[in-house]
Amino acid sequence: MTKTLTRENELTRARDLIRLEAKAVAHVADQLDGSLIELADLIEGLQGKVITSGLGTSGTIARRLAHLLTVTGTPAFFLSPSDGLHGSSAVGVQGDMLIAISKGGQSDELIEMASIMKSRGVVIVAMSATPDNPLAHEADFVARVDSTEADPGGIVAMGITLAQGAYGDALALLLMGRSGYQWDAVIQSHPGGAVGKHGTELLASADDEPTA
Repeated sequence: MTKTLTRENELTRARDLIRLEAKAVAHVADQLDGSLIELADLIEGLQGKVITSGLGTSGTIARRLAHLLTVTGTPAFFLSPSDGLHGSSAVGVQGDMLIAISKGGQSDELIEMASIMKSRGVVIVAMSATPDNPLAHEADFVARVDSTEADPGGIVAMGITLAQGAYGDALALLLMGRSGYQWDAVIQSHPGGAVGKHGTELLASADDEPTA
């Protein structure tokens, strides 16, 4: 009986976490304002390339953002801060943008790489939970994404990464709609997996415009 109750308690805790994470993502929609449009304007006006970066779970989200931007028609790539501090920060030049993702904005390696790139003429965007931190102070633009209440103990970055991902998804789709990048172009660059195998059927059922 006790074991059954324990299992039920565990399931309840798991469900509660997922519901909390869902609220965290929904909170991003409530937070959105004209700054998302301003960021899209900045990216649309770039003469160079988009670079994303981050460490830990934020680094995982930065990799994901680079991939989804590229898939939806805005070429981007991920650069590890550790590689950046060993010479690769030179990839950033005038006309480029660095989107640096960090919940607390206090990752020393990321801040130092952003500083180097800023000195080289790169536009720095900080995606952070607050506009008042060292990374944000280094940035030209701050994309505030704050859903930290969904992080267990306020320590393990779970809910915040889902929120960061959702913000990036909205940005990617917005840019796709602006650029006129179409689904057939996505399919053409995606011959692998289920998308590639069923591209014709997917195109037949897709909306004409790339909107949510």
